Amino acid sequence: MATPSALLTLDGVIRSLNSAMAAQLGRPRQQCTGRCFIDLLHEDQRISAEGLLTHGATAKTLAIRVLEFPGSGTATVVCLVEARAVTESPTGERLVWVHSLDARHDLYGLLIPFQLAAKTAGLGLCMCRPDEQLEWLGGAPALAALFPQALVPRSKMIRRVHPDDRKDVRRLVGPATARSSWTRLRFLTERDGWAVLGGQVRRIQLGYGGPERVFLVIRDDTQSEAHRQETLAEASAERDRADAITAFSSALFSASTEQELQQVVLARLAAAAGGSGALFALVDEGRLRVSSDGGIPTWEVDALLGLSLDEDGPLPYAMRTGQAQIFRNQEELARRWPDDEGLPLPRSAPGTALSITPLSPEGDRPLGAWVVTYEREHVPSAEKLAFLTTLAELAGQALKTSRLQQAHVELSVALQESMLPTLPHHLAGLEIAVRYQPSRDGLDVGGDWYDAFFLPDGAVALEIGDAQGHDVDAAVFMGQVRLSMRAIAAQEPDPATVLARTNELLVAMDAPRFASCTMLHLDPRNGKVVGTSAGHVPLLQARDNGSHTVRALPPGPVLGIVSGTEYPEETFTLEEGTALVMVTDGVVEGPSLTLDAGLERAGALAGRALHDRLGVEATADRLLDAVAAVDHLDDVAVLVIRRA
Repeated sequence: MATPSALLTLDGVIRSLNSAMAAQLGRPRQQCTGRCFIDLLHEDQRISAEGLLTHGATAKTLAIRVLEFPGSGTATVVCLVEARAVTESPTGERLVWVHSLDARHDLYGLLIPFQLAAKTAGLGLCMCRPDEQLEWLGGAPALAALFPQALVPRSKMIRRVHPDDRKDVRRLVGPATARSSWTRLRFLTERDGWAVLGGQVRRIQLGYGGPERVFLVIRDDTQSEAHRQETLAEASAERDRADAITAFSSALFSASTEQELQQVVLARLAAAAGGSGALFALVDEGRLRVSSDGGIPTWEVDALLGLSLDEDGPLPYAMRTGQAQIFRNQEELARRWPDDEGLPLPRSAPGTALSITPLSPEGDRPLGAWVVTYEREHVPSAEKLAFLTTLAELAGQALKTSRLQQAHVELSVALQESMLPTLPHHLAGLEIAVRYQPSRDGLDVGGDWYDAFFLPDGAVALEIGDAQGHDVDAAVFMGQVRLSMRAIAAQEPDPATVLARTNELLVAMDAPRFASCTMLHLDPRNGKVVGTSAGHVPLLQARDNGSHTVRALPPGPVLGIVSGTEYPEETFTLEEGTALVMVTDGVVEGPSLTLDAGLERAGALAGRALHDRLGVEATADRLLDAVAAVDHLDDVAVLVIRRA
């Protein structure tokens, strides 16, 4: 995968990992394999990591937590990490898959553990932004008074520092500082005169491949009056609630898929509600599909898996009726639902509480609900209930939108795949693999295609092409071109003739679109290849010694534009152990990659795959996995054929 990923044994030993995870752990891959994953993290991260791996190894549900990694540079890397149990084939060994999630749409969600830790320790947390602003992220109420506004110009804050301490402050928040010890400074407050503060900075990268930011931790080293602390705590809590509503709402609106919505809820819900754990339950074909943030015991979550929406319990009841359920303690739960054993409320802790908030209002189709647990007896205020209800309804709207989008995606992909052929199961002397991937936004039907079939003379015809457009008409046009080429090749197998006659047919039809295409005539007995191109990207020829060649066939115009076109041919030999790689432009060209650079990159990947003795299937997978780095929104097709 392009994202950091590793496979661990059940006791946490790294079985395998990709280069991105090795970089995140700050070590070469060979130094990571065989080591305990937890031991490679900082000491203060090991308890969280151990809980995540234990949950992932034993639970049937997905576990997600924020972890901090050493990183390969001066900044540590904070990532949202998931862990789940997997089974390795063919050994059947149980492993744990650890994967850093793409959190670029919710970078501030990665900071929640730091915000909570700062508040618990009586510290303040600020971020030095690239625009020379200091942003208050939360923490102790006494320190919140230093930031009456969330964003303050850094120069304004430095002016309130004692003149003798300003040099130390500038050095503390300077761009060259990666991590500092505590620095003492005197700060002029608005009401209480000079306060003595301690400051410490750390440079952190937000998510893999994310931006680096400098964070300032502030400690109040002055004595404060109890009354002032209570007043500031109340004001800070009110502002935190408002900030939580804004941040949570923004993150919900940014979630475009069901997985992203789940990430937002599990990363933010417990903190926003002031609880100790959160559970997210969705209705799937009349049964519950649940996930939790790790703050709820695994066995309690597992008890809800597959629970019918028709069950007589508080969670299904809240979903069916659209009515929130509040239980201030365990006794109240037992009194109102004496026979229910399926809620994440530990029976050994009578003071614990929970709230259930449905995602859809009364009268609407049940979508799901979320549950917040509290470590002690708790009754949410009317404002907090309204806050949770509003957020839950926003989550329900986001869920409806993502499911509608997913239905569109599935329909588009099904239509595209129905247009693609089933390749022959056996090609004597040849190994072949194909891959197709729809456009990255998943909303359009593409016009890319591939084909391979036997010719009357015993050779094999190979095609790859790209029809203009990204809609249903493009897919239909692509199907017409592919079927026309098959029909013509059955009578005239010569590639140049096939393209010429197909072009004449499309021109005569006055087709509103055009198509690029490469067609090869391959004799598996002697490796002779005759090829021609209609405006398509060049071929790649990869060898088992790791080398590769970019083979540009004699160019001809795209199909369906110019009548009377003749297409020149080129003849060459495909040697044994050598592979031809045919691709569409989405594989080798994009906003971040030129065509020439993309061809060289894809050829090098194919050459290394053959050198590593990988088969054509694995070679095609490597090429497809690299597409994300091209940053191309087009659909892509790959055809790899190797002479055995």
